[in-house]
Amino acid sequence: MNGFVSRVTNRIDRKGRVSVPAPFRQVLSRDGFEGLYCYPSIDMEAVDCGGNLLLAEIERNLARYTPFSEDHDLLSTAFYGSSVHLSIDSEGRIGLTPALLEITGIANEVTFVGQGYKFQIWEPQRFAAYELAARERARALRRSPRPEAAS
Repeated sequence: MNGFVSRVTNRIDRKGRVSVPAPFRQVLSRDGFEGLYCYPSIDMEAVDCGGNLLLAEIERNLARYTPFSEDHDLLSTAFYGSSVHLSIDSEGRIGLTPALLEITGIANEVTFVGQGYKFQIWEPQRFAAYELAARERARALRRSPRPEAAS
């Protein structure tokens, strides 16, 4: 598996650091990214994180818009202007910035959630509520009529 999968909740230590799950660090290592690229999620009270795979997805998304257009600039600001590059220490830990902690509401624990090309960092109770809503929506999508796949 080359992407981020699963979910792990870890405690934040006294110095404000949290361990990135080993499987997530392995994906970043295979991806060739030094550290962790993070930005506040556009739609959720979470942080989107990843490496080169995430940056490639952002570039593909931005390529749909004309450079210097308002839409391109808005998305560039959301993806790059509020981003941070976090270093992973020798013990596999990161320190979340005060801005990221405020956006997410994280205090003592962090839930890491794999999403393939990226992962998210959540406050555990907020993620539990989001996961419940996501599962309900996924059930509704699965039940809804959809066009047949093209042959």
